[in-house]
Amino acid sequence: MKCTVCGARMTRVVSDLPFKTTDRAIVILRSLPVLQCGNCTEYLIEDAVLSRVDEILATVGGAAELEVIRYAA
Repeated sequence: MKCTVCGARMTRVVSDLPFKTTDRAIVILRSLPVLQCGNCTEYLIEDAVLSRVDEILATVGGAAELEVIRYAA
């Protein structure tokens, strides 16, 4: 797959990414599989992974300002 920003090749990597769930809460998903550009560091999350991310984020409570969760498919 090619990067939509610069046209370079996207490679599969595992990364930690933040998701803002409310005005005051951020969830960091660890070990998230993404496609990342080797040139400009743009990244894409595949549909199946994003569906699982949505499921995980739906279970997060709003009590903590920062929560770290390990991604599991």
